[in-house]
Amino acid sequence: MFWLMSFCESASFIVSQALGNWLIGGNNSGSTTNLLPTAAAILSILGLIYASQGWKELPQTVKYEDYKIKFHKYILTDKRVWLLSWAQACVHFSSTVFWIIWAPTIVGDGREVLLGMVYPCLLGARMLGSTAFPWFNGPLSLRTEEYLVYSFVVMGSVLSIIAYDYQEIETLLVLFCLFHACLGLVLPSLARLRTMFVPNECRAGMMSISLAPSNAALLFFLLQRGYYHNIENSTVIAMGAFGLFMAASCMYMLKQSGKQPHQNWLKL
Repeated sequence: MFWLMSFCESASFIVSQALGNWLIGGNNSGSTTNLLPTAAAILSILGLIYASQGWKELPQTVKYEDYKIKFHKYILTDKRVWLLSWAQACVHFSSTVFWIIWAPTIVGDGREVLLGMVYPCLLGARMLGSTAFPWFNGPLSLRTEEYLVYSFVVMGSVLSIIAYDYQEIETLLVLFCLFHACLGLVLPSLARLRTMFVPNECRAGMMSISLAPSNAALLFFLLQRGYYHNIENSTVIAMGAFGLFMAASCMYMLKQSGKQPHQNWLKL
């Protein structure tokens, strides 16, 4: 049900953006606008309290030695998990690069754009991509690695066009929406692969390993671009595209490594 969580997440972002646009564009006092972050924080805390009260699953305690053995067995010695981790790192890096660069890209050369109206369009495209996930894993009966290869290639091609080819606002908006539609399909698909290959108690550690290189790369490029000014925005976007092409190659090698463990992932 990860795709449904992603769908609801995008929907909540759209509602919050609509509320923000109304507060900014309407004749509201400054005090009302300043209270919005406080109200959002209070609602978040109430939501966490409600979710914790309704959580029925008992936490399982695992000894450190047992966890270390399982982590070495299922994570460190499994080539498929390393490929999946690297693909996740590339997706995290590329999507974060996009969210940092998209606004300066679309308003380049002094173009006037209502960013508050573009943002909901991107989230709507991501919602549309999330709704396609059940079709790819249901009636179409495609292997997850198969359509992920094509999704990564499309996303990498989109970032390549954005990086080195000047486009008008309409074309950029179409490319941005296409990128997010693919992203909405990719995120729940990667979650499904994690469920297949990684036991539940080792999944958090595997995700932490995948985030470490992507965050290090983000810090490096942010320093090079924002502090030292050694590179341009187009170079950063191009590196994001390169990461997506690497993710496509990881999915291709994961596909070639063998059949998906259908009997195992249902038990995890």
